Amino acid sequence: MRHPARLGIALTLALATAGCSAATDNGSGSDTKPSAQTPAEASAQAATVTSCGHRISLATPPKRTVALDQTSTETLLELGLQDRMAGTANLKTKIPAAYAAAYATVPVIAPKIATGEQLRAATPDFVVAGSADLFTKDRAGTREELASLKVPTFVSAVDCPERNPAGTTPFELLFSDYENLGKAFGAEERAAKLAAEQRAAVAKAGTNAAKAAKGAERPTVVYLYSVFNGMPYVAGGTGLPSEMSRIVGAKNAFDDVDEDWPEVSWEEVAERDPDFIVIGDLSERGRPGDSAAEKRATMTRHPVISRLAAVRDNRILEVPGIELDPSVRSVHALGLLADGMKDLGYVR
Repeated sequence: MRHPARLGIALTLALATAGCSAATDNGSGSDTKPSAQTPAEASAQAATVTSCGHRISLATPPKRTVALDQTSTETLLELGLQDRMAGTANLKTKIPAAYAAAYATVPVIAPKIATGEQLRAATPDFVVAGSADLFTKDRAGTREELASLKVPTFVSAVDCPERNPAGTTPFELLFSDYENLGKAFGAEERAAKLAAEQRAAVAKAGTNAAKAAKGAERPTVVYLYSVFNGMPYVAGGTGLPSEMSRIVGAKNAFDDVDEDWPEVSWEEVAERDPDFIVIGDLSERGRPGDSAAEKRATMTRHPVISRLAAVRDNRILEVPGIELDPSVRSVHALGLLADGMKDLGYVR
């Protein structure tokens, strides 16, 4: 094991090297020195944003950002910031075709969760993550540790419920992420456009609720995320699917469970007797029970679940599983849910 003091010295030296290299890098990959800036121009690039209780002050936009997970990686790619990225990690499923070319230009510092050593090797000047649990001593290092080394960190507002105003929806928190990252990188226009487009998509999906049959109860839905060792993992009341359900005029059957993705029993699913079922397809992840086909087969073979009307009548929708967690892709799953409800006859 390395001595902790030596690790701290190594990190300080690595970050100093990053600062020197950034001074000669104009963000396009060349060694041409950037043109001199006037005080007004330099001031225009400075930004201050708040992320999960941390105030982040940036004198200039980041040039060597590391994204610690797929969610933050795809957000940065959607904002066109691949030339400001020094690394990515923790890819869970295949990158969508729309991002493939840009993603190919970003170094992968770790196929799974990045360690502090892997992060240091990338010499970052900014680190972004979709969840706070990636910033721990046994992972990338705590936010406080990185701040002491002049490396600011950003965590999605979605993973900071105690810091957000009461009643703020998960989608609005996602949009605030886009806007804050746009401000940090000097990409406000792109961020504002993305937020506006996704707000419009949410509003469009919300017309489902308005068009639902008057006086009818909201149809109930079970979101089957994965099947592990034969047991179902479903969307609980604290995850994004509950908000998606509300938007389209449905009700998550496990709204009363105070977890994102709790393990339940098939008997509990049967007791809830949902009007329809949403399967999260995680076939690219490759674990047993991840694919939509495996989940369908499990339900049709189960002696109790196979008798549910939703299974018998094939009132089953399929969406990409990764899109059921908050990300830049979640509005796509929301649209599939809205369209599927129309196809099933729940919306006039």
